[in-house]
Amino acid sequence: MKKIAIAAIATLGLASVAQAAGPADVDASFYPYKAGVPTHPVAKPGAVIDASNVDQAKDVLDEASYMAIKSGWATFKVGATTSFELSPPYVDATKKNFASVKLGAKEGENLVGYVAGRPFPEEPSASDPRAGEKLGWNFKYGINWGDSAAISPFYWTYRNMNSGSVERVLKMSMHFLNFMHRTATDPKPNIEPNPTGMYRSIYVKVLEPQDVADTQLLIHRFEDDTQLDSAWLYLGFQRRVRKLSTGQITDAFLGSDLMIEDIEGYNGRNSDMHWNYKGTRNILMPYYAHNDMELATEYAEPNYKYIAFEGKGNCFPKITYQLRKVYEVEVVPVDPNHPISKRIMYFDAQTMGASRSVNYDRSGKLWKTFVIGKSLPDFHLPINKGSGIAIDDSFMMLDLQSQHCTTGQFKGQVDPSLSPPQRFNVDGLRSGN
Repeated sequence: MKKIAIAAIATLGLASVAQAAGPADVDASFYPYKAGVPTHPVAKPGAVIDASNVDQAKDVLDEASYMAIKSGWATFKVGATTSFELSPPYVDATKKNFASVKLGAKEGENLVGYVAGRPFPEEPSASDPRAGEKLGWNFKYGINWGDSAAISPFYWTYRNMNSGSVERVLKMSMHFLNFMHRTATDPKPNIEPNPTGMYRSIYVKVLEPQDVADTQLLIHRFEDDTQLDSAWLYLGFQRRVRKLSTGQITDAFLGSDLMIEDIEGYNGRNSDMHWNYKGTRNILMPYYAHNDMELATEYAEPNYKYIAFEGKGNCFPKITYQLRKVYEVEVVPVDPNHPISKRIMYFDAQTMGASRSVNYDRSGKLWKTFVIGKSLPDFHLPINKGSGIAIDDSFMMLDLQSQHCTTGQFKGQVDPSLSPPQRFNVDGLRSGN
């Protein structure tokens, strides 16, 4: 009886943790720097973290960033921490709906009562065994590109890190559309008809070079997280559409260092992973103001320049890093045959963007590191001003074992006209949407 009583008390304690969220938690979630920004004796605005002082800044770096700087491959320039305030309709939806949201009875089950906004705005607690799972749901239903946006165009460059040679450059466009839980763009809250219950779709088209031009990828993610994603690949040179098997999303995409599953930090179902909250930290994150960076000269357009790259092999974005509050989550595949044993993902506490992740191979060795640079929208293209969307602006996927990287330079646009619903139709692949 004593053991039963203790178990009951523990259960009540966990329940109280899960039910503790209130309006103040929402405010703290979206405005974490209202009372001040994090500070560090070495990683100060204007400082440069390099091999000479990286040990004094180790506590504000993830393992892969520390390794890269310690090895002399990269330096991190520190910028001032700035608030990336999100779209007011998304924040309002959170305030209105968070109290009704509950986890499923078991890990991997769908949420109960979710409508829109951030499902779990409360601060994660180490005493809550499902805190990591809640952060995973916050990521899935995060604002990221908002209801609709496009990266058009963007450039993927394949680089040999040791020689510095550029092996290949792909020019592409990528489009995003939320079919459900929309907060800012009509129609709201859902696009109808939606007979399959699709939550979100991603469409990618290769524009250059000629040998892979017109290759297209279409992904449908469903509201029911236990339902397998549907994904199709159109190969222009074969002129046919083929449906991808589940295993193919963990293959190298178009010969790059990325898997389809890596897109946006993690592009898969929550139910495919175990989400383990490891703690809250302040670390250097790739957040900056695009227009204040020293931009690249290649691919320049009349009113836009892309982020430049530097460091060993020109694998590292030439940006400033901000000391920001993050949630560290260990993400472990349910499938033991997955090519990685785990990801350590660092979710920005304010935006819930997965701007830093570190992948480990099946043996548990450090394998790849992923950087997604985020720009303040008001220091980017005019169309992004006032959007409340942290703009995905650059990326690096570095294979530490093979000394190879794939880098990305983006022209992100929060413009619903670039991503109409018909673009995400399977039948449209042959016509190039």
